[in-house]
Amino acid sequence: METIVLIVHVLVAAGVIGLILIQQGKGAEAGASFGAGASQTVFGSQGSASFLSRTTAILATVFFLTSFGLAMVARQKADAVSGAGIPAVVVEETVSGDAPISAEKNTVETDAPVIESQPVKSDEESK
Repeated sequence: METIVLIVHVLVAAGVIGLILIQQGKGAEAGASFGAGASQTVFGSQGSASFLSRTTAILATVFFLTSFGLAMVARQKADAVSGAGIPAVVVEETVSGDAPISAEKNTVETDAPVIESQPVKSDEESK
């Protein structure tokens, strides 16, 4: 279903781009008002403006609906992945001396060796 909506979305996007490129600008209508080539148009003397504008509006509406549909599908997939057993971060607090220290530990199990942090000795301590 998602593939069909995506194909329709891409085709409608190409159609909207094509229709916008076909349409003439507002400055091109000045010559047509004096009868220059109005009888040679495919859509009649009124021109193609209303047909192309209406078709562009319809395709833009379909584009919006397919965009909304694809967003809903993506949201459902994101919700499904978030509940797929990915472990959460656990925060443990230990008390060392006077002040509590917050340490984050990730609960992901891995085969990689664990490297514990060791205090770094200064030059004065090593002498």
